[in-house]
Amino acid sequence: MSTIAFIGLGNMGSPMAENLLAAGFSVQVFDLNESAAKKLEPLGAIVSASLEDVVKGASTVITMLPAGSHVRAVYLGDHHGGIGLLNLVCRNTFLIDSSTIDPDSARLVANEAANKGLQFVDAPVSGGVAGAKAASLTFIVGGTEAAFGKAHAILQHVGKNIFHAGHAGDGQMAKICNNLMLGILMSGTCEALNLGIDNGLDPKVLSNIMLQSSGRNWALELYNPCPGVMENAPASNNYQPGFMSKLMLKDLGLGMDAAIQSQSSIPMGTLARNLYAFHNANGNEELDFSSLFKFYQRQS
Repeated sequence: MSTIAFIGLGNMGSPMAENLLAAGFSVQVFDLNESAAKKLEPLGAIVSASLEDVVKGASTVITMLPAGSHVRAVYLGDHHGGIGLLNLVCRNTFLIDSSTIDPDSARLVANEAANKGLQFVDAPVSGGVAGAKAASLTFIVGGTEAAFGKAHAILQHVGKNIFHAGHAGDGQMAKICNNLMLGILMSGTCEALNLGIDNGLDPKVLSNIMLQSSGRNWALELYNPCPGVMENAPASNNYQPGFMSKLMLKDLGLGMDAAIQSQSSIPMGTLARNLYAFHNANGNEELDFSSLFKFYQRQS
């Protein structure tokens, strides 16, 4: 198996790196939070102290970073003298960015990589922490056909569904559309469940009724936001761990930015974004995004 450099070991990145190790890859890891990298050392990961070190000898680099600004800085360099990956990796190194960022940043990095003769794909993920741990993530890939084929050969070890969305940046655009829908869907699910509870219904009974009816959706099926209804959902563990509310707010903001550029109408997405802004302002940024359920409880 080849050597992979993995950069960014948060809630999603760490289990992805673990699955690559389990698949037999040699994995070199780096994160600004050294303790996150050290946790993977007993599993066989090689902990690196810098970007320069982590890419040495690697044939593939995978990044999982918080936002477009981080992706641009890591790949292109920053204004503080930091050298970007595009100037650090060896020739023929394959580059995969699985962050969720704005499409323009993905296209910029892809173009700069192409100028240096390097292949790059944007490959944001869907499936949450549970999907990352179970190696059942969905990857939405933007890039050339050839690059998609190379990405598929690696990502199949950490994901179940791997789609080719189109050109560079198209993976990000498809992910933005997905998370816009997810934010709207979760908002509506929280609202409906709280309405039922306020009127005397048992949330478990109501959830089952809607699951078997036309209100059926992903949240009710796999990620119920009401504590105690679904044992393995973040809601039943104080909304930990999961996809943080601040990241949902970021993604809904990306949807609004895209809508402004294309002059698309997204009134429900805008409302969902504002609901998460209120929710985060009340100190819930680090909680799973299903914790929006608490926002409706406070309004009751």
